[in-house]
Amino acid sequence: MSDSSTAPHRESRILDIVTVFVLSVTAVLTAWCGFEASKWGGEMSIAFSQASSARIQATAAEGQARDARLYDLSMFTQWVLAEEAGNDELRVFIEERFTPEFAVAFSAWEAGGRTERGPFVLDEYVPPGTDEAVELAATADAKFEQALENNQRGDNYSLLTVLFALVLFLTAMSQRDAAPWIRRVLLGLGIVVGVVGVIIMLTFPVKI
Repeated sequence: MSDSSTAPHRESRILDIVTVFVLSVTAVLTAWCGFEASKWGGEMSIAFSQASSARIQATAAEGQARDARLYDLSMFTQWVLAEEAGNDELRVFIEERFTPEFAVAFSAWEAGGRTERGPFVLDEYVPPGTDEAVELAATADAKFEQALENNQRGDNYSLLTVLFALVLFLTAMSQRDAAPWIRRVLLGLGIVVGVVGVIIMLTFPVKI
């Protein structure tokens, strides 16, 4: 058999080998992208749950601070009335029942000559739950942003799955009974798209 007759056969075998290799690698990459999309989707759900939990706790802490402020306000109102009435015994009685947080602000208010409108406007007054509410709200915001980021990462891997599906399509079409140059073009396009997909995938974070 002459070389001219064996050359097309050899080229066809090479194309078949490359096609099988590309199909196998692309199938693995597609499965990997699907796995990563699922993992990041799970991370998104966890982050959203944590954000929701932190938001609920922040609301509870804000309620605690609001209740404490109302209690302190009612006590201070009674103190003002007792002082105006000149009832020192009642005034002392009320002062002994100030909450620790309000007592600190009240002492600072008196030490400052009572120039401010009241202890509540001073920085020293921090009812219980105030700091916790701020911290929990910040945590909720951070977790929410993290959830959105994880969602985008999952979407990115899902898009790569579509890209690798295109590689599978082009590679499978190259196996059809067609002219050798058509097979080479389809396979070449599939390889190029696959390489681009791999390069993009290497820039994405991995979650195991």
